[in-house]
Amino acid sequence: MSVVVIGLQHKQAPLSLLEAVALGDADLHKVLTDLSHRRNLQEMVVLSTCLRTEVYAVVDRFHDAVAEVYEVLSDQSGVSVEELAAHATVRFDDDVTSHLFSVAAGLESTVLGESEVIGQVRRAFEQAKEQGVCGPVLSALFQHALQTGKRVRTETGITRGTTSFAHAAVTVARGEGGDGLRDKRVVVVGAGGMGVGVSRALCDIPSGAAPRSIVVVNRSLARAQDLVREAGESAKLRAGSLEGVHSELAEADVVLTAVAAESHVLTAAHFSGVAHPTLVIDLGVPRNVDPIVGTLAPVTLLDMDALSASVSRALGEREEESIAARSIISDEVDRFRTASRQRGAAPVIAALRARLESLREAELERHRAQLADLSEAEWEQVDAATRAVMAKLLHEPTMLLKETAGTPRGERLVEALRILFDL
Repeated sequence: MSVVVIGLQHKQAPLSLLEAVALGDADLHKVLTDLSHRRNLQEMVVLSTCLRTEVYAVVDRFHDAVAEVYEVLSDQSGVSVEELAAHATVRFDDDVTSHLFSVAAGLESTVLGESEVIGQVRRAFEQAKEQGVCGPVLSALFQHALQTGKRVRTETGITRGTTSFAHAAVTVARGEGGDGLRDKRVVVVGAGGMGVGVSRALCDIPSGAAPRSIVVVNRSLARAQDLVREAGESAKLRAGSLEGVHSELAEADVVLTAVAAESHVLTAAHFSGVAHPTLVIDLGVPRNVDPIVGTLAPVTLLDMDALSASVSRALGEREEESIAARSIISDEVDRFRTASRQRGAAPVIAALRARLESLREAELERHRAQLADLSEAEWEQVDAATRAVMAKLLHEPTMLLKETAGTPRGERLVEALRILFDL
């Protein structure tokens, strides 16, 4: 068996494809169910974030298993297998470990050291466990990945400064000098997790560079009002209903959208009253704003594709911290590999011991009638002697299996034992 990951992420796949394969909670349940019914997939975890959809799986037949994953994703998204394969990256075994550890540490995110991703990895793992499709192999992998992500954040400065995409988007809106939002009217569409992050980032801007007003618009006005209350009393921050977004947009200088929706929340009609230059930053995947809005003369539209490049320029790459983080990841990959080898040998060793112990007990029982004249103490001596002989016989094979576990030689030895003793 091998561990594989078939992934589509922002570095290789266009935004339109990431939109198509993005999975909500209901979709995720269905995809995990469909994957679990495939012949060559034994365990699976699906990680789907705004810029990444990845299927981690323990597989029997590598090529057949990859084809099955593509089929499930194609059925779910409506995208052809050929298009998925053209943009996907397939990794296996140690490369999977290194990749997942890097993802959990925030090194594969647009915002280096991003804080949200480790929570997303944890939720993906927990959802797979709840659905009963994540077994011992992926459980060990994801638990170690979460530990690695925590260690990187504890031992390096990679989380210093801006580490969330919401804060990064506000940084882009502020511009190079940091005063691009000064005295501006800002509309935030969405009061979920990302919307909260955007609102907090706007409220944290120093007074000399702060917006004139911030309106949080949401489908549920009550949720928007809760967000405003949680942010604290502020004359510049208020709540609004999505039904009245048309008038709010007409007055806005900057609009940031962060809504979990399967279709466009804002269309060209919503911007019909806009007559002055307006920057629109769309944080949604799928996109919240109809791309046609970007063709309107007064509007500059940045979707996640454009925003990712802007974020990298605005924040830099934090190269020194990245180097330190990758050193930790390399160390943790080695630790995980060693632990995995030991775990791989353990079941075979246990099965071999159990099989031989069963044979030993059966033989003693078969001869008990012939040795009826032995006292209980003498019988215990016979039992102890046969146990000692078996332990000595098993010592060298056991040590050899442990030492070679995870190597080609170890795999050959394990397979030979399985065949010889029908384990």
